Amino acid sequence: MCGIVGAVAQRNIVPILVEGLRRLEYRGYDSAGLAVLDHGAVSLCRAVGKVAQLQAKLEAHHLSGQLGVAHTRWATHGGVTEQNAHPHVSGGRVAVIHNGIIENYETIKAELQAKGYTFSSETDTEVIAHLVHDNLKHGVGLAEAVREAVRRFTGAYAIVVFDAHAPDRFVVARIASPLVIGLGFGENFVASDVSALLPVTQRFIYLEEGDLAEITQEAVHIFGADGHKRERAVHDIALRPEAAEKGPYRHFMLKEIFEQPEALANTLRGRASGHHVLPESLGPRAAQILAKASCVHLVACGTSYHAGLVAKYWIEELAGLPCSVELASEYRYRKVTVPADTLFVTLSQSGETADTLAALRYARTAGYLALLAICNSAQSSMVRESDLVLLTQAGPEIGVASTKAFTTQLLAVLLVAAMLGRYRGLKPELEEEIVRQAYGVAGTVERALHMDPAIQQLAELFVEKHHTLFLGRGPMFPIALEGALKLKEISYIHAEGYAAGELKHGPLALIDEEMPVVVVAPNNELLDKLKSNIQVVRARGGRLFVIADDATGLTEEPGTTLIRMPHAERYVAPIVYTVPLQLLSYHVAVLKGTDVDQPRNLAKSVTVE
Repeated sequence: MCGIVGAVAQRNIVPILVEGLRRLEYRGYDSAGLAVLDHGAVSLCRAVGKVAQLQAKLEAHHLSGQLGVAHTRWATHGGVTEQNAHPHVSGGRVAVIHNGIIENYETIKAELQAKGYTFSSETDTEVIAHLVHDNLKHGVGLAEAVREAVRRFTGAYAIVVFDAHAPDRFVVARIASPLVIGLGFGENFVASDVSALLPVTQRFIYLEEGDLAEITQEAVHIFGADGHKRERAVHDIALRPEAAEKGPYRHFMLKEIFEQPEALANTLRGRASGHHVLPESLGPRAAQILAKASCVHLVACGTSYHAGLVAKYWIEELAGLPCSVELASEYRYRKVTVPADTLFVTLSQSGETADTLAALRYARTAGYLALLAICNSAQSSMVRESDLVLLTQAGPEIGVASTKAFTTQLLAVLLVAAMLGRYRGLKPELEEEIVRQAYGVAGTVERALHMDPAIQQLAELFVEKHHTLFLGRGPMFPIALEGALKLKEISYIHAEGYAAGELKHGPLALIDEEMPVVVVAPNNELLDKLKSNIQVVRARGGRLFVIADDATGLTEEPGTTLIRMPHAERYVAPIVYTVPLQLLSYHVAVLKGTDVDQPRNLAKSVTVE
């Protein structure tokens, strides 16, 4: 959530800042603004709404400058107003943008007010600007003024500051909120995500926890949390700017749904060979760690949590290990019992999700055997701070509602389950079968995508509905949860996912002809049980939409629409059956006219609690 861009260059950086904000729109925001040093003075422009509104105001103001910062804000402290939008300026000279939350801002605000500072916003961010300004009064340089300020803060933050009296530099700092420096020739940049800077550079430095950096046109000086100078690696990123563009697709979400076959193939590459999974692909100590593990704790949020719930079925079946799955936001605030030799697994698309990252940092001290990160971002905090890593190789995912990141996570956890099973008697022929199914899943998903025209027509039956129920059994129960989440995220229709066996424990009371019931029905050992659940819904007059392949023997009857799937083999079926649910939520949202890629109140990367 929220987006940061900053630049210092020998050219006008306003177009760079605006383009950077446009590329960060996927993160979720409700206002935008920028500040530049224009002829020695800080010039500020802010707007409520989209970047397009900010750009329209800029065209009237004709701002220009070689040093500046820009921000998209997702409201936390204070409502959605121009006064609360970033940047915030103090004394006409210090400009600040900020992601995260300063938890002790009220105490510091009271101190600053006692010194005569006046606050024009309701935000915690304005405290940063005034505190840095106050520190500068003591004759220190900008870097030291920022260092003294961040020593006062508790919370999570990424901060970018410039001072009109130091027109050749800006200073950045981070705690638990990502920042990346982009390196140019005679110009340098900062952003909360590399995608913002791809048009101007492909060389990046990822700041680490507690880092502070001073950035000029010619140099970058980085200091660790202890104040000592640090060297951080420079990474050449192969992503091209068009990777973050929609291309011929109407929305990023649709593009990313159709990119799933390629993403799945990329995720499998290097993790299996011939008939075997390759545990060593997780890291040099992977074989030793996986062989020793006696239990698995898996922690995640949102869509990644649903992938973890599927993982529980696979890990307990294939490896015979007890596996618990928890929401990171709950795990981090309770006393956790850690059995001996427990493997801790985090699942995250961004690798910067605040609750999951905090859980990982707690786990580091809680006596776990090792930490495994399954993530889509190679340079994320989560990846850097884990012992073992499986990168999902989904590529950039811009749409807030996760699609290809989810299905690649499912494939990743299936591979991990098989890797754990190798050391616990998993039969070679079953390992071979899992690998064979994994190699075939990209093609099966490709065939499932051919259902798009039929799903588009089906979506018309959901547009006027206010509620939808999704049902599944076994590993398909989490897929039902995910289908419900997607529909509510982007179409704003209330939806719930249930284990089909729980119908008589409450949800059946909701069934009538106005309640669509979507049933995920692969041809597996639970099919007969699921058929009984379908009959229960039909007997109550429910409107059924059953997603199944021909091998199930299910047929259309009055009140029942059958959505025919390509055959999906047992272990990869959860991946394949996710696709029609993604397409359904997408087309319903399009018909309802909602903002598909940036649904209201939601953000792509949740970097605050």
